[in-house]
Amino acid sequence: MSAVDLAGELKVLRRGRGLAAPQLAERAGPALRAVCGTTEDDENAEIRRRLTDCLSEWTRSLPDDLQTAVLAAFGLHPEAGNPFYQDRVRWLAKYLQRDDRTARRRIDEGMDRLAEVAVASTNESDEAEKSRPSRRWHTEELRVALALDQPIPEAFEFRRIVADADDISELDLALTLTDSVYRGEAIGTDDLRVDVFHGGRLAGRAMESTDRVGLALRLPQPLRRHGKHEIALRFRAEIRHPHFVCVPRHPVDLFDLHVRFASPIPAEVVQLERVFQDDASDEAARGFVLTPDATGEVHVQFRNLAPGFAYGVRWRVPDLGSHGSAN
Repeated sequence: MSAVDLAGELKVLRRGRGLAAPQLAERAGPALRAVCGTTEDDENAEIRRRLTDCLSEWTRSLPDDLQTAVLAAFGLHPEAGNPFYQDRVRWLAKYLQRDDRTARRRIDEGMDRLAEVAVASTNESDEAEKSRPSRRWHTEELRVALALDQPIPEAFEFRRIVADADDISELDLALTLTDSVYRGEAIGTDDLRVDVFHGGRLAGRAMESTDRVGLALRLPQPLRRHGKHEIALRFRAEIRHPHFVCVPRHPVDLFDLHVRFASPIPAEVVQLERVFQDDASDEAARGFVLTPDATGEVHVQFRNLAPGFAYGVRWRVPDLGSHGSAN
């Protein structure tokens, strides 16, 4: 499937009443149906629901102006529910304080970018499914406290896992430090220190790539299906890229993150949810703006994390860099 084909179908779909069109089954093209998982037997209501969910999800990865343009074009923006496409274009032009031609150009740009996001998301999901370990356990609760105001930044991780099969004796964990890519060298024990406070024993450590460290945690005793177990870890590493995200390889029901910043407090802190890991440092990947409290802390929560996507925060501090990511 090509992004060009999908972009063409999206531009057809935006016409007229957009997603409110009565004969949506006839207007949704094969590429769009494929990426959204609709079938020939689906009724209009089901197709509309699936398309709305997919388009709303994909637009989260777009810059704010393109996100607004795309949502308005499809009639999904709460303030642009006009029944005709031309009226929605006029609304966008007024919103952007530009002329209609600029608004149309912004919509076209958004559609092209949206198609790229959709195709990349589909391909990445397929690759992740192929490479993902068998579903033998998942995380019920992951709580991380990241302290950036220490001489060496520290992250405390408290995790409760649930066995989805019998005889779970070892957990495969990982942590990524993007900065090693730029240095062109593997991550040594001095770059990333890992301490187990309770719940197991570190039985192995290996480089899965030039920036990703795989960790094997041996449990005190094997878990049976539905059994639960808690672990506590501490990670210490230099944070040179200003973001910290969780990119789970197994499903996570709840991710609770506290970040304590050093002075000066960042000029901007943004919450990132379900973005590609490579986009976590890209300022074009926008999210909710967070305001640190009087102690310089932010607190965010995420539920039902999808393996392979990034969840966390990004901050903007002049002349600072690195990132860590829990997996």
